[in-house]
Amino acid sequence: MNKIIIRVIILLILTINNSIGEENIMILKLKDGDVKIKLFPDVAPNHVERIKKLADNGDYNNVVFHRVIDGFMAQTGDVKFGNSSSDDFDLNRAGMGGSNLPDLKEEFNNLPHDRGTLSMARSQDPNSANSQFFICFKPAPFLDRQYTVFGKVIEGMEFVDKIKRGDQNKNGSVEDPDKIISFKSL
Repeated sequence: MNKIIIRVIILLILTINNSIGEENIMILKLKDGDVKIKLFPDVAPNHVERIKKLADNGDYNNVVFHRVIDGFMAQTGDVKFGNSSSDDFDLNRAGMGGSNLPDLKEEFNNLPHDRGTLSMARSQDPNSANSQFFICFKPAPFLDRQYTVFGKVIEGMEFVDKIKRGDQNKNGSVEDPDKIISFKSL
C-alpha cells in the first residue's frame, strides 16, 4: 500500500514539473521548420513575460529578420516597422521600432551568449529593450552581462542557420528578408 502511495506521489510530482516546464517552452515557426525555445524566467522574468505576451498576441507573426550577420546573429522582433503584413511595414525603418508597451529595465545575468542564445536587442541605453531580440549563430562573449539573455534554442537550430544573411557591408541589413511565420507558447 505504501509503495502505491509513493508511486502516485512521484507520478504527480513528475506531471507537475513537466507542465511547469512546458509553460516556458515556445515554438518559433520559420520557413524551413520549427524551432523549440526554452525561456529563462528565473533570470529575466520581465523580459520573458514581454516575449510571451507579444508572441501569444500574435505580434511577432510575419515580422522579418531585418539584420542578420553571418557568424554572429539574426535580429528580429520589430513589431512596428518589421511586420511584413502591417500597413506600417517599412524595411528601411525595421530595427527602429518596438511595441506600444514601455521599454524594459535591464535584467543582465550570468548566462553566456552561446550558440542558440536568445537575447534582447536595445539601443545604447541599457533600459531600452522592448520587443526586438536576436539569436546567436556562434558564441558572442563580448555581449555577456551587457544584454539580457532570456532564452535558448533547444531544438531546430539548423532552421535558424538557414535564415537569409544580410549584407556585411550594410551592418547585416537584409533585402527580401526571411520572417517569423509564427511564435507562440507550447
